[in-house]
Amino acid sequence: MSDYKNKMPTKVDKAKLSSHEKFLLEDSKYYCTLPWTHLHAYPNGKAYPCCLAEHKFPIGDLKQNTLKELWNNDKQKKIRKNMMEEKPSRECAKCYEQEKHGWTSMRQSSNIHFGHHVDKVKRTKEDGHYDDVNMVYWDIRFSNLCNLSCRSCGTTFSSNWYDDQVALWGKPDHAKVTWAGKTKMDAYEQLVEYLPMVERVYFAGGEPLIMEEHYKILKELIKLGKADSVRLQYNTNFTRMAYKDLNVLDIWPEFADVSVGASLDAMGPRAELMRNGTVWADIERNRAEMLKKCPDVDFFISPTVSIFNVDHIPDFHWDWLQKGLIKGQDLNVNVLQDPMHYRVDILPTHMKSKVREKLEKHIERIKPYDHLGRATDGFKATISMMMADDKSHILPQFVENTNRLDELRKQNTAQVFPELGGILNA
Repeated sequence: MSDYKNKMPTKVDKAKLSSHEKFLLEDSKYYCTLPWTHLHAYPNGKAYPCCLAEHKFPIGDLKQNTLKELWNNDKQKKIRKNMMEEKPSRECAKCYEQEKHGWTSMRQSSNIHFGHHVDKVKRTKEDGHYDDVNMVYWDIRFSNLCNLSCRSCGTTFSSNWYDDQVALWGKPDHAKVTWAGKTKMDAYEQLVEYLPMVERVYFAGGEPLIMEEHYKILKELIKLGKADSVRLQYNTNFTRMAYKDLNVLDIWPEFADVSVGASLDAMGPRAELMRNGTVWADIERNRAEMLKKCPDVDFFISPTVSIFNVDHIPDFHWDWLQKGLIKGQDLNVNVLQDPMHYRVDILPTHMKSKVREKLEKHIERIKPYDHLGRATDGFKATISMMMADDKSHILPQFVENTNRLDELRKQNTAQVFPELGGILNA
């Protein structure tokens, strides 16, 4: 595991870098290696420079163009040009916000892991054109196939949300199950030629562990002899470890570098409400089985921290730490930035003060266990973001959406999350 706080890339000899390359990797506010190493696509085909890019600013659509055609289109070239000229890009606003509050952003993390590709900048034309389609980092969300319908999600990323969407707001402009390319296997087939050069594959969804494409990629990597050199990274709801006759817990040990981020936002009944379809007993059983079958696989909780669970996450973190299911450092705070009506900074002032006190106490409690500083830094940044602005005027939208979904799903958020009762029952 790399040094969480070290900004320098893990595969770079600093002495061999030019002064400009050192600036880009250590001091630039806007440079990110991803536009030179990566393209991202949603399950609906919309393409972006990365998964954190502002969703309202796609650079293209895989249902209309290929990856190669998008690689040097005007929008992608403009992003590279901005970065070379130390200018911000509208697509990258979420990283700028994260860095403002103290998170290690995706931009910074990508520079650490792919900074050895910084030399590509000097081979880039002034307009941002870069010839080599060098897809060393993969994150294509092949489909929205998912077995859950989480509160903070929707039909773009979950097929299981479709019926609720129809009931609440009408039929969306897409089918229940969507895929990134022009056909079901199109995106996968476009990626195959980059298998020999790939360094890291990030699987997310939908739910990747129930997708055919996921297992096809693992088989191909093993076949090519790349199981010792490729890093597998996951964002999974951790509800199902098996697909047809395959169990991923039997496959992961064949790879030298696997990191599993479990999208677990809460524990017990809170988890089952937030990530609708979850059976909490299955989650804890899956983690126990994983510890037996592949104890060396990196595992951490990656909660989406929102108004729902910001008060509860310290309890969940401490519970799993005490049970030996994780180490103190094994929690990566993924703060929700969109939609606005679920953000932590919409809490009323009196609740913010109580949550802040609870988070600060938890930070002190876990410091001896958090050797990376990842969890403590995440909680500190959460406090910073929560306290920075008063967005409580958005609360009525949170109440309306929550109550409507409660009625549809026959659930009671105020009962399951009593800390929110004062807002929901006002």
